[in-house]
Amino acid sequence: TERIIDVLEAFAADGWKASQDAEARAFGELVVSETSARLVELFFATTALKKDSGVDDPTVTARPVERIAMIGAGFMGAGIAYVSSNAGISVRLKDQDGPALARGLKAVADIYAGRVRRRALTPIEQKLKLALVTATTDTSGLGSADIVIEAVFEDIALKHRILREVEAVTGPTTVFASNTSSLPIGRIAEASARPETVLGMHYFSPVHKMPLLEVIVTPQTAPWATATAVALGKRQGKTVIVVNDGVGFYTTRILGTYMNEAAYLLAEGVPVEEIDRALVSWGWPVGPMALIDEVGIDVAAHVGPIMQAAFGDRMEPPATVRKLVDDGRKGRKNERGLYLYGAAAKKARGPLGRGPAKQPDPSVYRLLGVTPRPGAMTPEEIAMRCTLQLVNEALHAWGDGILRSPRDGDIGAIFGLGFPPFRGGPFRYVDQLGATEVLRRVRSFEDRHGKRWTPAPALVEAAKSGRKFHGLERRGGGPVRSTGIVRGRRHGAAPPPPVRSTGGPRIASRASRMQVTGERRT
Repeated sequence: TERIIDVLEAFAADGWKASQDAEARAFGELVVSETSARLVELFFATTALKKDSGVDDPTVTARPVERIAMIGAGFMGAGIAYVSSNAGISVRLKDQDGPALARGLKAVADIYAGRVRRRALTPIEQKLKLALVTATTDTSGLGSADIVIEAVFEDIALKHRILREVEAVTGPTTVFASNTSSLPIGRIAEASARPETVLGMHYFSPVHKMPLLEVIVTPQTAPWATATAVALGKRQGKTVIVVNDGVGFYTTRILGTYMNEAAYLLAEGVPVEEIDRALVSWGWPVGPMALIDEVGIDVAAHVGPIMQAAFGDRMEPPATVRKLVDDGRKGRKNERGLYLYGAAAKKARGPLGRGPAKQPDPSVYRLLGVTPRPGAMTPEEIAMRCTLQLVNEALHAWGDGILRSPRDGDIGAIFGLGFPPFRGGPFRYVDQLGATEVLRRVRSFEDRHGKRWTPAPALVEAAKSGRKFHGLERRGGGPVRSTGIVRGRRHGAAPPPPVRSTGGPRIASRASRMQVTGERRT
């Protein structure tokens, strides 16, 4: 944008020829810039993913999917029903009662109505697509589904019950996919009579806006089931990555550390708006404080203990989140969070509405017993505290064999969480900055803040060897073959000896619309 303005100023001041010269110089500088390199790499990575079936065996093919069943008609379930029906797939929507189904069907209809208003869809097309979505409060119609997706509350007993009910009325080749964002798929599959058909399909909210789908597989998941889920995701218009099973999988796990560090900054007295401003300036589409309000403070509080139980001190949350929940603050959904909402927000902006659109709630500091210290920490340190936590955790996940390739790790962070695309993703960022420098910064924070900053073993080894995580990509859309220290485990292949992380849900990303549209909000 700055270069465009420079060209226009040259035209206004010195005429057409001067503006042409300014444009040529600006283009030449930009085309060889680091930003250009990262975005070109991202383009090739997403292009390769379009050809990737999610499994390594080229003889494995996806099975056709013409009907799906959607268990749960809430916000996520309705979104999945929309992207499926929009792709021409019949959807059987199930929930416990009529009112819940009515809300779900209305949510689907509202998305289509918005497209009609924008003239992206005709009224006839709208009716034809809505006709593909039918509803039920029992198991009728589930038996003919090729894939059943559940999006119910994060309770393992509830998911086990639904899995048994589904398997009682479906055939042996029906794939069961959980939309969980934190519970390990292996634990859900414990209730299955055919665990080879069980996997995870982690969509991001709002489903019709967010481009990423994270497919999660266990050692028991059949390659054909994986390929079928990946093909369905692509048909729904998603960019799909396949990851191996584990608490928080990949995206929720790394987002958890990012949000956790922001909470620590708040506890140290860094003002809410300064935290968000620093991260947005660094390139994130929305700051972590605004994000936790959008996701739900109660959701973050639910996920935190799950992550800590799995990963130990590295994931220990500060007391701030629990205090906020105990005070009844859930964020935007009940208009009580870290920011002001409704009448309180309007009042804070003044009678002429000239104040900032988002106003922090000053009572938060009193509740937490924190004295805000404006300007006490530089924006760069704030941004590094949050971002390097996410990057370090991405490298922990890589060492744990969660990822198939660094490419998938970068795509997941950018398209699912809003990592600045012009910085290339966590792995490109380390390669570009240098593992030695990243390790130096992480160890500096470890000296000051303790065990949660323990460097990932893969980072330590990368700094020691001087190798990069990204290497040559296999042409034809296959996974990246890293020349780095440790290679992520790929579905269908035997796991290599892992570089284990020290220490041992759905912080849904209302980092939604984040990456591509730059808007807010799993």
